[in-house]
Amino acid sequence: MNFEISFPVVIIGAGAAGLVAALAARARGAEVLVVERDPVPRGSTSLSAGLIPAAGTSWQRALGESDSPALFAADIMRKAHDAPDPALVELVTTEIGPALEWLHEAHGLEFSLITDFRYPGHSALRMHGLPSRSGLELIDGLRSAAEAAGVELLCNARVTELLAHDDHIHGVIVERPDGSIERIGCDSLILACNGYGGNKALVAEHIPAMADALYFGHPGNQGDAMRWGEALGAATRDLSGHQGHGSVAHPAGILITWATITEGGVQVNLRGERFSNEAAGYSEQGAHVLSQPDGKAWTVFDARIAAIARQFADFQQAEAMNAIVQAMTIDDLAARIGVPEANLQASLHEVETLKRAGGSDRFGRDFTHVPPLSPPYCAVRVTGALFHTQGGLVIDGHARVRRRSGRVIDNLYAAGGAACGVSGPEPGGYLSGNGLLTAVSLGMVAGRSASDVQGRAVQGG
Repeated sequence: MNFEISFPVVIIGAGAAGLVAALAARARGAEVLVVERDPVPRGSTSLSAGLIPAAGTSWQRALGESDSPALFAADIMRKAHDAPDPALVELVTTEIGPALEWLHEAHGLEFSLITDFRYPGHSALRMHGLPSRSGLELIDGLRSAAEAAGVELLCNARVTELLAHDDHIHGVIVERPDGSIERIGCDSLILACNGYGGNKALVAEHIPAMADALYFGHPGNQGDAMRWGEALGAATRDLSGHQGHGSVAHPAGILITWATITEGGVQVNLRGERFSNEAAGYSEQGAHVLSQPDGKAWTVFDARIAAIARQFADFQQAEAMNAIVQAMTIDDLAARIGVPEANLQASLHEVETLKRAGGSDRFGRDFTHVPPLSPPYCAVRVTGALFHTQGGLVIDGHARVRRRSGRVIDNLYAAGGAACGVSGPEPGGYLSGNGLLTAVSLGMVAGRSASDVQGRAVQGG
């Protein structure tokens, strides 16, 4: 095969997984090329809140928060009803803390711990984010770090084909916007181009309940990694697994932080009636919202909760676009959002009674010790959305892609949404932050492994 240029490590995709992989490979001295289809790195990471769960970090210790990778792993397995691969769960929960410490110490990413609220399913405060609490700041920080580290970024370049021979990846074919073609050789290839959430046909096949949902991920997530892997005989797992979300402002299309729920807010449908246990998790809540009339709901909270949510750039943007409705009384709020006054009064009265008494509702939500809502009241109209898929290629402990036979493709790696995650096959298995958890941890593992000459020499597994 003739190549115009070759690199020891080539990475497809410049999201969080790809850029972390590039930084990890560069840290071991490898020359790295990241191929990105967009004009600048963005991906699904830029659309997220940019929060990464990690256990046993210096930020936790500084605030006296007791946590460990083992406790984190137990939370993941509990949320997903023991469906994920335990070895993979142990890998990502062990690697993520050191990964964040390294990104901070070596590349200056200023992480801090979210302390205002605890996300559903986490038994400790373990969400870490950059100052603006936005995915855009995270991806821009990683891109700047990659450029400073000498990573080569080839943007406006779409990989159309992997070049393989004798069960070994030799390179890729890249298409440019003008239609020109380049052949790029590699010693190791890392697939970091996410899952298939942007491919409506694949979503309808594997996640029919979300076939008509708003897709809130990157449109380039077309399932390329899965398609290439399967053509090479790779195994896949949990393809129905996904992260949904029940809190995307409509029609603004802005993610509204789930703190609006965890801090004591509720959701009502267009009839002013509650319809689920909102506190179970925002992923499964996406389908619940979509099942309501017109596929819409109102998240109702108060000014105290709004003050907490305001630390997120997305919520500030929603306020600037007047997506947040405010009123001094429930009757006035009902009028402003167009729901029956009596129904909204009854729904909120039931909730506040349970908060005072310390009880659970008919959906199983426990309101014990949940702060009451008080005026001024707030509401935002939301819809359910599909954020990204959680199933994907099966990998080993070095992030190498496994074949259906159980052997590995010795120089092909997968990270982030391209690899099977730790959420299992159901949306309810998604624990807050699982997406960036696997993007960053597996990105580091893949980059480290792909740059290891001895690791590349291992044949067959």
